[in-house]
Amino acid sequence: MNKFLLTIFLIQFTICATAQYQVAQHPKTPGFYTNPIFAGDYPDPSILRDGDNYYMVHSSFEYYPGLLIWHSKDLINWKPVTNALHKKVGSVYAPDLVKYKNKFYIYFPANGTNYVVTADSISGQWSEPVDLKIGNIDPGHITDEQGKRYLFFSDGGFVPLSDDGLSTAGNQKSSYKGWPIPRNWSIECFCLEGPKLIKRGGYYYVTVAEGGTAGPITGHMVVSARSKSLSGPWENSPYNPIVRTTEQSEKWRSKGHATIIDDVKGNWWMVFHAYEKDFYNKGRQTMLLPIEWTKDGWYKVPAGISDSKPIRKPDLASSKTNFNLNDNFAGHKLKSQWQFFEELDTNRFKLANNSLLVKSKGNTIGNSSPLLCIPEDHSYTVDVEVLIEGKATAGLALFYNSSASSGILANNEDIVADLRGWRAPAEKNVVNNHVFLRLKNVENTVDLYYSKDGVKWNKIENSFEVSGMHHNVLSGFLSLRIGLCSIGDGKVTFKNFRYTPIK
Repeated sequence: MNKFLLTIFLIQFTICATAQYQVAQHPKTPGFYTNPIFAGDYPDPSILRDGDNYYMVHSSFEYYPGLLIWHSKDLINWKPVTNALHKKVGSVYAPDLVKYKNKFYIYFPANGTNYVVTADSISGQWSEPVDLKIGNIDPGHITDEQGKRYLFFSDGGFVPLSDDGLSTAGNQKSSYKGWPIPRNWSIECFCLEGPKLIKRGGYYYVTVAEGGTAGPITGHMVVSARSKSLSGPWENSPYNPIVRTTEQSEKWRSKGHATIIDDVKGNWWMVFHAYEKDFYNKGRQTMLLPIEWTKDGWYKVPAGISDSKPIRKPDLASSKTNFNLNDNFAGHKLKSQWQFFEELDTNRFKLANNSLLVKSKGNTIGNSSPLLCIPEDHSYTVDVEVLIEGKATAGLALFYNSSASSGILANNEDIVADLRGWRAPAEKNVVNNHVFLRLKNVENTVDLYYSKDGVKWNKIENSFEVSGMHHNVLSGFLSLRIGLCSIGDGKVTFKNFRYTPIK
């Protein structure tokens, strides 16, 4: 082969090799997944493997019913199982899902104390919350060699538990002090959080978050340490921080609150949460990364793996997810996507005849305790049909908290835009107790529509922008959610809820 032909061959080979690499990196390539595995507000993930089944639970904050448990066979596709919390106990966050002697437990903080709920079957009836009567936050469960049970907390201390796990059995003892963060790093605070523990070989391993949950994108991080005793001393990992955002250009920010787990094939994984660049209002989304163990007994993310690029899927049994937000309200109970804000009054709503009837409450979107669900996409439309009784006002809104929301409202005659609490009349005498409402959110700019027949849609004058509706602006660790509102004195019936992603 002469030099000219050799050169042509090498060029063609390089082009083909590059093309194959690019195909392998494409998000839709079989055998690969892209983060997040939970799009939308699914913070503080706690994961449990039970045989070849994987279960996960997240913080549920002020949304009730709370502690929605998810199931998967492959760590990528997840289906809702049941809510483990039906009694309001305050803002619920940083839970730990564990199994001990064929019983399931979820430990979680709320209202200045820590609680536990239990069940014999993960999909069965969960108990009423039991108050452990101990302060601190972010409980992490572990058993020692003798089978004794303990809870670690966000300050690095731990307390012994009774054998049944329903009470403490002694005083809290100091243990892990954390990994010292370099002073020149931009962080929100030191803030040791979310201890999750495992036993592997001769060591206990603790995985924690440090640096603050939000604030600077470089703050929140994953840190690991090990010890031969729960009392310490603890040796910090030479690979700390295991995961951390370091550049402004990164898609995923404020990465932290991790749990590590092995799969049935012996591979190891880390779930954690992160904010998305330009879409902080989606809340903290659940991420998945592979980890590997070094010869000297530490874990780390393998070289070349990035949370913003496609990653090879776990070689596990598939469990395709058919879960979506569309709802004809045909069942005998609310679908698991729905949660009321700051209340759970089962006497307030009724499902019948493919409809959801909700008694009216309050005089604003904020104090009406709207029914909420989590959008997954950057851009989407939402439609719902409403029937209005009495002096009620129906609403379709984007809701962060009781002080921050916007949407489109309809009373028995008029269409009204509600922009951050300012109500602007949009169309008069077009409702007649029955109307269709629509939100169209395109990259955080939201247009509002109504229809008399569900076919011809009329855009009103008013639009709003929602990119700033997130924790770094408004606090609260919440997210922007889609809300169905029944406001005033009367009743609103909702029918045919439709969520359509805009790609």
